[in-house]
Amino acid sequence: MLASADAEVRDRFLNELHEEGALGALPFLFEFWALPHQLPPDGDWRAWVIMGGRGAGKTRAGSEWVRAQVEGALPTDPGRARRVALVGETYDQVRDVMIQGDSGILACSPPDRRPVWKAGERKLIWPNGAEAQAFSAHDPEALRGPQFDAAWVDELAKWKAGQETWDMLQFALRLGDHPQACVTTTPRNVGVLKALLDSPSTVVTHAPTEANRANLADSFLDEVRARYAGTRLARQELDGVLLADADGALWQSQMLERLRCGKLPELDRIVVAVDPSVRGGKGGDACGIVVAGACMQGPPQDWRAFVLADCTVENASPVDWAHAAVRAYEAWNADRVIAEVNQGGQMVEEVLRQVDATLPFRAVHAAKGKGLRAEPVAALYEQGRVRHAGVFHDLEDQMVQMTVRGFDGSGSPDRVDALVWALHELIVAPAKAWRQPRVRRL
Repeated sequence: MLASADAEVRDRFLNELHEEGALGALPFLFEFWALPHQLPPDGDWRAWVIMGGRGAGKTRAGSEWVRAQVEGALPTDPGRARRVALVGETYDQVRDVMIQGDSGILACSPPDRRPVWKAGERKLIWPNGAEAQAFSAHDPEALRGPQFDAAWVDELAKWKAGQETWDMLQFALRLGDHPQACVTTTPRNVGVLKALLDSPSTVVTHAPTEANRANLADSFLDEVRARYAGTRLARQELDGVLLADADGALWQSQMLERLRCGKLPELDRIVVAVDPSVRGGKGGDACGIVVAGACMQGPPQDWRAFVLADCTVENASPVDWAHAAVRAYEAWNADRVIAEVNQGGQMVEEVLRQVDATLPFRAVHAAKGKGLRAEPVAALYEQGRVRHAGVFHDLEDQMVQMTVRGFDGSGSPDRVDALVWALHELIVAPAKAWRQPRVRRL
């Protein structure tokens, strides 16, 4: 492929082209211009998911893939596919984005191969007789009856009837030797997309918005990055990252987005919670360090907690994480450091006191599993009684993987463990003590 050749070969090729010949065709040779994530992977796949941020070039990739399926060597020669389904959230979006848009099929097609759009039939018809029919995800039943050998699906993760429409499309993809679907979407945490990505017959290419920087206004990138930097929305809409929640997760991404705060109130108590890493250094578990505070005026049901910082350190020796914990204690003017000592035992307190001999410290012991220990803390979030004073990507990614059964993510949930200990110390344990009846002495 010419795009893979060195600069000298490419320059010689371009200089030898003539305006009336191949040079006129060059804009339509997509393999020459395409970004890596816009080219279909090799292999015997059934669905190719192009998952990327806004403006990453997904629509152009989908249009060019359809062209590659229906066009033959000459304008009237048959291509691999004769019947194509174009499925978007609505008919208008199929027409305005996938067909007539700036990166749609009509704009990408050379004049001698450009299809004709028949609005009344909702069909594109190519000079070689190939057809593409438009469908709306709001009407999955319309996919009963027709049959296809290829399909382009746009923004699957936005569809309200996503699973039903996708299922109907699978039954319709039954023509030819190997019917395939190209799916272009910004990721969202929905079941239909997660199931598709988990399928062994699915391949994925991925790119952030910046991958297509050459075709985007600099002011757009500067503005959205400045406005949404550090948010989970940016990771989803600009970085194209699927922020997935585990089935039965104690926390959900949407819940965490709602529970952010701006200005902090005056806090009555602040603690630094530590989930120590006994096997420190490179390759060891991270040491979870989370700072949280609480307003504790009135009865326990009025108490509110705020997650202030995630100071977790990775690949750290015990001395390193002890210094990090003390730095967090001093930076936030905390009242106490608490740490789980199930594994480290006396060593945990000793290493902390090597850094600060006067450190207010309390050891805590885990008597229950991680999931059961986290459940009452998750209940506080459901009640809206815990808020995050910022966006803590790594911590929140672990939170949405924690279930009552345990942690569904990879590795150890060090950050969540520290969070749970902090909120137990601030809210759960004091509230339980408040509710216990006092024994009168005679």
